[in-house]
Amino acid sequence: MKLLITGGAGFIGSEVVRRAIKNGFHVAVVDNLSYAGDLERISGVKEKIIFYRVDISQRDALHSVFKKETPEIVIHLAAESHVDRSIIEPQAFLHTNVMGTFNLLELSKEFRIKRFINVSTDEVYGELGEEGYFTEESPLRPSSPYSASKASQDMLGRAYWRTYGLAVITVRPSNNYGPWQYPEKLIPVVIAKALNNERIPVYGDGRNMREWLYVEDCAEAILMITEKGKPGDIYNIGSNEERRNIDVVREILRIINKPEDLIEFVKDRPGHDFRYCMSIEKIKKEIGWSPKTGFKEGIERTVRWYMANMEWLNAKINTLRQYWQRVYKKD
Repeated sequence: MKLLITGGAGFIGSEVVRRAIKNGFHVAVVDNLSYAGDLERISGVKEKIIFYRVDISQRDALHSVFKKETPEIVIHLAAESHVDRSIIEPQAFLHTNVMGTFNLLELSKEFRIKRFINVSTDEVYGELGEEGYFTEESPLRPSSPYSASKASQDMLGRAYWRTYGLAVITVRPSNNYGPWQYPEKLIPVVIAKALNNERIPVYGDGRNMREWLYVEDCAEAILMITEKGKPGDIYNIGSNEERRNIDVVREILRIINKPEDLIEFVKDRPGHDFRYCMSIEKIKKEIGWSPKTGFKEGIERTVRWYMANMEWLNAKINTLRQYWQRVYKKD
């Protein structure tokens, strides 16, 4: 079975690539290698994949890949994914997440793809209060330009299923964490700053809650859905491991043995969702998947990985610093 994986040099995408190779799939990877992409993530399988440096917003270049590779399945993970950046540069998110997805859907229709796995996010649901959870039938109420662009991607895929009969399966994972995550997301940011004895910014009062999913579990779920999922259906991928942001920060500081006075509460993010939590009963019942990695084990493994890979982490921090300097200079 031949897979085309977009965003395969990204954080989640690279884990899907590594696991797909292990599972015996033939894999072609499309990735633009933007600032957060990195071929080092898939260096261990580079001899077993075919790689194309292609921006999914470039229709002609994508067409050449489809024509040459004739994939049977597309797993679409390429995306602009950082909420803070989407607030500053929303156009880039619409360009990649909406138009890029449109190009992939059109080509998948043209080349008669057997399955299109459209990777969305739990953020399309909006926010919850202190109680309750989202199901696959919950309405979409995105709050940020990022989540709005992902909701658009999500609904485009479902429209291609309904209108054209393209076998689209929609997956909505919760917050992923683990090795190789780019240090603009909460957990690697906290690890990096703690290791360097820097102040750790926490939005608002730190009470916002997220459901944390270890990246290996997410990749396993995506590939199981690829094989067992029903076209036209939606599957939540979660962990039922909820944590307040402040408690995540404190746990990381405990592991690294750093003081809590490094924490600095800062002005809250505009439109900051309070809480996400999803029911995963459907994926358990229909696919037979459930998460294997509890948060305590996962965060320990994650912190230890970053501590052992400081050279990679610091290089990415420098890249990120240059990006923000360009943004501020532009303003």
